[in-house]
Amino acid sequence: MTPQFFSRSAGHVALWRTLVQQDLAVKYRGTLLGRTWPLLMPLMLLAIYGFVFGAVFRARWPGLAEGDHLGFALNLFLGLLVHGLLAESVGQAPSLFQRNSNFVRKIVFPLPVLVAVPLGSALFHMLLGVLLVAFVNAIWGTGWQWQALALPFILAPYVVMLYGISLFFAALGVYLRDLVQIVTVLVMLVLFTGTVFYPRTMVPSVFSSVVGANPISWPTDALRGALLNGQWPAVLPMALYGFAALLVLLFGALVFRALRPGFADVL
Repeated sequence: MTPQFFSRSAGHVALWRTLVQQDLAVKYRGTLLGRTWPLLMPLMLLAIYGFVFGAVFRARWPGLAEGDHLGFALNLFLGLLVHGLLAESVGQAPSLFQRNSNFVRKIVFPLPVLVAVPLGSALFHMLLGVLLVAFVNAIWGTGWQWQALALPFILAPYVVMLYGISLFFAALGVYLRDLVQIVTVLVMLVLFTGTVFYPRTMVPSVFSSVVGANPISWPTDALRGALLNGQWPAVLPMALYGFAALLVLLFGALVFRALRPGFADVL
């Protein structure tokens, strides 16, 4: 690898960081509470989930005590955070270049960086939610778990996989406008076939392979284990998921590279 490669890569990272900061600033510009919303939103959602599923439905998470409503809310909220990262990043990918056509037609711009911007914004929101879960669990739940240090090892392959999926859908979405509706359905399908609303132990054996193949199931289980139960992620599943994430990234990058020459003509 040449010095020019590292210099260009560093420039792309700096550009990505700037665009993510601008995207977050635009989202909360003009609001009354401004930059406090990214912290207030997960706090309010956690309180709502705790009240609805704990106080109203009296829901119980398998493996927890019957009256552990906080444990149910934290397990559910972590699953929703993992899925929210996918929904917020992949969900925007099919229409990304239609909404930013000037970057494609009028200027020379590293388009893969643009694909990574929604992922960066979504990751920022998710990390705030995860930190909130860890804080609440440390005070009122099972306590601080040092296994929470595994967070980077859990999120890194998940982010890599989501970036590969986003590259694929962003490129294909330029040519197939119906992909926006298709991806919306797929995102909802991932929500209900992943381990968001239930642990993997509740899944009937006939559907276990479907749930296991869901891209959010492993990071959801691993996050719950590390943050709430003090379990370090098993090495083999983590390695297999990381390998699958790299394959998805490679596939997405190849499709993006093959379809990119026609972007300007279509848009």
